[in-house]
Amino acid sequence: MSNNSVLLEPLVGLEWSEAVELAGGVDTVTGPADIRRAWIHRTSERQVVRLYQSLSRVQSDLPAPWWLRALAAGELSTRDAAFALEDEVGELLGARRGWVYMPWTGHGEDGYWEFVPSEEGSTGTTPIAPTTVLFTTSHHGWLDVVPAHGDTGAQRLPVDGVDDLRARLDDIETF
Repeated sequence: MSNNSVLLEPLVGLEWSEAVELAGGVDTVTGPADIRRAWIHRTSERQVVRLYQSLSRVQSDLPAPWWLRALAAGELSTRDAAFALEDEVGELLGARRGWVYMPWTGHGEDGYWEFVPSEEGSTGTTPIAPTTVLFTTSHHGWLDVVPAHGDTGAQRLPVDGVDDLRARLDDIETF
């Protein structure tokens, strides 16, 4: 390859990057509904799933929100059902003191909720990561909790939906 050669990002990655890119900033984001501004949120569900499935055949590690992976796998009925679940979790945690929504870690990836008081740790040491509630496709409760932890990491604990989260929230906040 000569010095005059041009390296191009693979078209699959470029096309998907444009599909998941959010319009606007995240300065005022307080919950999942506030980041539903990408092409994948606005375009017809069928078209979004079709593109994701097509591009995933070429590049299997495409960043995608939990609901799109679940839709593409036939495990979730509709995108609107996923949005309703995200909103219900947002209403529950947003109404409680100490929970903060973190919009995402990268384009196309899921946002998550952090319980800020858990950053102090029960032993007076500061964990690297606070207690976190995040969406998952590993089970049909769609939610996992990761207890506050140091550099050794922590095991994800499955939550069986919003009702289970609501019932266990007082305990979760002590992790």
